[in-house]
Amino acid sequence: MPRLATAAKRLVLGLPFRSDELSGTLLRKRIALPVFASDALSSVAYAPQEVLITLSLAGLGAYVFSPWVGFAVVVVLTTVVVSYRQNVHAYPSGGGDYEIATTNLGRYAGLTVGSALLVDYTLTVAVSVSSAADNLGALIPFVGEHKVLFAVLAIGALTAVNLRGVRESGIAFAIPTYCFIVALAGMIVVGVVRLLLGHDLVAPSAGFDVRADADHQLSSLALMFIVLRSFTQGCAALTGVEAISNGVPAFRKPKSRNAATTLALLGLIAVVMFGGMLALARATGVKMAESTDQLVGAPPGYKQETLIAQLAETIFSGFPPGFWAVTIFTALILVLAANTAFNGFPVLGSILAQDRYLPRQLHTRGDRLAFSNGILFLAFFAIVLVVGFSAEVTALIPLYTVGVFVSFTLSQLGMVRHWNRLLGTETEDESRSRLRRSRLISGFGAGMTGVVLVVVLVTKFLVGAWIAIVAGGLAFLLMLSIRRHYDRVAEEIAAPDVIDAVLPSRNHAIVLVSTVHKPTLRAVAYARATRPDVLEAVTVNVDDADTRRVTSDWERRNLPVPLKVLESPYREITRPILQYVKRIRTDNPRDVVTVFIPEYVLGHWWEQLLHNQSALRLKGRLLFQKGVMVVSVPWQLESSHRLAAPRPQGAPGLARRGYEAPPGNGVRPGSTSAPPSGAERADAR
Repeated sequence: MPRLATAAKRLVLGLPFRSDELSGTLLRKRIALPVFASDALSSVAYAPQEVLITLSLAGLGAYVFSPWVGFAVVVVLTTVVVSYRQNVHAYPSGGGDYEIATTNLGRYAGLTVGSALLVDYTLTVAVSVSSAADNLGALIPFVGEHKVLFAVLAIGALTAVNLRGVRESGIAFAIPTYCFIVALAGMIVVGVVRLLLGHDLVAPSAGFDVRADADHQLSSLALMFIVLRSFTQGCAALTGVEAISNGVPAFRKPKSRNAATTLALLGLIAVVMFGGMLALARATGVKMAESTDQLVGAPPGYKQETLIAQLAETIFSGFPPGFWAVTIFTALILVLAANTAFNGFPVLGSILAQDRYLPRQLHTRGDRLAFSNGILFLAFFAIVLVVGFSAEVTALIPLYTVGVFVSFTLSQLGMVRHWNRLLGTETEDESRSRLRRSRLISGFGAGMTGVVLVVVLVTKFLVGAWIAIVAGGLAFLLMLSIRRHYDRVAEEIAAPDVIDAVLPSRNHAIVLVSTVHKPTLRAVAYARATRPDVLEAVTVNVDDADTRRVTSDWERRNLPVPLKVLESPYREITRPILQYVKRIRTDNPRDVVTVFIPEYVLGHWWEQLLHNQSALRLKGRLLFQKGVMVVSVPWQLESSHRLAAPRPQGAPGLARRGYEAPPGNGVRPGSTSAPPSGAERADAR
């Protein structure tokens, strides 16, 4: 079974990389763009659509505001891109917004950013794959009818690809990303050219009217609220911009310059696509609504297609391959957009773990030099969101953008303080002028994103943003608790400057005995080799006949270690041994008690099912006893020999070990030689 598991792992992940091969996994700009920018690029597939859907709440007349909403989104996007180009030069270590906020605004601001981004990255995956299901459903009805299944499978595929390493995932994603850019840019160019040539481009939904939502009266205040909310929906186009600042270490040298160039390319492409989509939607008369009930004139059974599908069908009328290309590559890029989160989340998680705010397991790299634990953690919670919200993009979007604009705002405020600090030490006029310009850009970015954050909170709070706020708050508190735990442990185990510990006066060794067999004899021999001050064997009497047989075998072999029998009227094994060990410690507080547990190593997974785990529970209880050492003495059975064969470098080949306590008497080993997990210890108690 272990070999089968290893073979399956190698099939999915490939051969492991050496640590010194990390430089070979770094990315060129042409690969980094699809890896880190696919989220922001793909947002044009749903952000313009969400603008129109939200405006439809006020009726068809509100569509007149779509160009102004789009223009406001473009201004914010441009501002954020320009600001973040400064960030990657100032903080190239990969901490991104978290590092900037922590360094300049303090640990609590940094934790706020960290928790917000962790939530937002998870939402990025859920929104992207859900939107992919919507778009592909326009071409393949089965996908549209089983969106949750498609989204879960897509997350699983992305997880497997990313576990193979950043470089391989980038190569795998580069072609679909560039095909999407070409397909969408081609659609925009063809659409503009046909309009200039006088072609009459009419969308399938152009003839419909839009009925205002009964819950939204067309008062000036209500209309303004809807327009602002549509703006926040469109700001989903900004998500993913921050991922490049978190992923600077993954770029090839010069890292900062390459990251800044990639950011500029991302901004240019996203602005053109977002603006082009909204312009074409207005020119072709596309109508979108939250529910088909709002579409007046729609035929019975009408199924509303996505904005991009309607535009492709209209612009490429008479040329089906164009429609197929746009639809297929849009679905692909939306799935691959989640890759931005799969690269940003693990890196941020590693940095937070290094700062002891998350479990240390998130800091280490896996076989393929990717942060495997962070990838798996992200995939799990993204699947929870997809299932919980039935893969509905409109339901997930309100949760979106809250976290990213929290990080945008605090990051730019931190950069303002960063430039102020540098201005306080700089004396050259040219450098001071450059720093003032940088401070102005960061200040404008902080003000702009701060206003958007307030609008997001006001307009989205009751429709779902509160969930993201609560999730971010819980993540914040959890990280504080983890840090307190690590600080407390570090304080307890810190080595003193002057060692004044009192050495144990004696070593009292105990060998646990269930049956007089080879593992027991090896444990006795090893215990004798350690030369303890006191050595004795102990067995528990849960069956008189078995106990007499053990004592008889012990005496017949004339073993040079006394055997003590502990009575157990209630047929327990663990409690009598614990009580005996405690009694030794109480009578001799300065003694250390060493308990030797014989064990045999099993080679087949099913053999584990044939042996009970009583000694595992005993070991768990003993590890909590002060002044008690636990030593496992293994005996390899024939079935384990195959696992000892030479293995490829880096392939794991640890045998599984098992202990058994027979029903008749005593303790027969039944645990791994590694310390039991917290859950196992809890079961033991």
